[in-house]
Amino acid sequence: MFSAFEWMVAMRYLRARRQEGFISVIAWFSLIGIALGVATLIIVMAVMNGFRQELLTRILGLNGHLSIYGSSYELTGYDPLAEKVRKVAGVVAVTPIVEGQVMATARGAAKGAVVRGIRHRDLARRALVADNIHSGSLAEFKDDRVLIGARLASRLGLSAGDKITLISPKGNVTAFGTVPRMRAYRLAGTFDVGMYEYDSSFIFMPLKAAQVYFRLPGAVTNLEVFIDDPDRARQIGRDIMAATGGKKRIHDWQQANSSFFNAIQVERNVMFLILTLIIVVAAFNIISSMIMLVKDKGKDIAILRTMGATRGTIMRIFFLSGASVGIIGTIAGFALGLAFAANIETIRQWIQGLTGGELFAAEIYFLSQLPAVVDPKEVMVVVLMGLGLSFLATLYPSWRAARLDPAEALRYE
Repeated sequence: MFSAFEWMVAMRYLRARRQEGFISVIAWFSLIGIALGVATLIIVMAVMNGFRQELLTRILGLNGHLSIYGSSYELTGYDPLAEKVRKVAGVVAVTPIVEGQVMATARGAAKGAVVRGIRHRDLARRALVADNIHSGSLAEFKDDRVLIGARLASRLGLSAGDKITLISPKGNVTAFGTVPRMRAYRLAGTFDVGMYEYDSSFIFMPLKAAQVYFRLPGAVTNLEVFIDDPDRARQIGRDIMAATGGKKRIHDWQQANSSFFNAIQVERNVMFLILTLIIVVAAFNIISSMIMLVKDKGKDIAILRTMGATRGTIMRIFFLSGASVGIIGTIAGFALGLAFAANIETIRQWIQGLTGGELFAAEIYFLSQLPAVVDPKEVMVVVLMGLGLSFLATLYPSWRAARLDPAEALRYE
């Protein structure tokens, strides 16, 4: 498509001489702009993907894909019901849960928390918790021993073996009024799953102890269902409803977290559009630098035309000059973006150590580490967009160069 002569002249025009230095500076700014735009877009998309995947992994690792509730607060006959649900195609595990809100106090400090009553064997199967025991031992999770989040333990100044007092808002009714129900439990250990919300407010309690504390003898609040494919939650939910006679209420993870993940998706799309403007601005810089180059090389174009170069040859020469800036910038941005995304947590720690500030507060962003997941399809879209805008930016200046009249260009020379 391009001859050796066209490549030679195009590359020669990219190496501007001293009197053409300003044109060269604009071309360099265009290249850097495209590189930074492509790199920034790849990094931001990787971080947004990482946020979604990490949050999804932690939310679904600690909560069921589906939750089955009774017609009232209590769900009785939960073991036979769980057996029916386990027989539904696609269901992996069913866990009886007692859930309630409490005030956790110790050493003069207090913090609102969520208590989840669960059997030891069911908790041991949840790898997100079982594989992230921060202190103590999961084997001690029995009788009246509880497992709490590491950040909650730090807030209350507790460690494994200490006692924590739980105060329930549903108190005991006495002749003198309602008295809050209080009970002390010993810590079997702490867990750290890497998500601030869970590490700072979750307390796991043995199922029988939770039934006693929340006054639910022989009952639970709900069944948590884990399935083989989270994206099929609604379809399997309908199958479970049919298997249980349709008398239960079923909520899937998409309903429970819809606003949260929708907000992430909207933010991700908006960030993509905003950061695309960086590449567009850099493409306009290519247009301006190429127009200035065409104007400066008017005499050279006229001489080439008189020597037999066709309009197509001239157009291809300037197209190669402009497109080379875009191609080099896109490749540089591609490499920079992937390298930055692969080492983003190390870079964050380095910047924090350099500035002494906190760049990624777990209290605000829910996660304790900055995640980044590179999607090859998205990277391909970004690279193709960078190349496409660069190619489009060179068309008009190349067309202007090809339409230049040799006689007019040499009239005053």
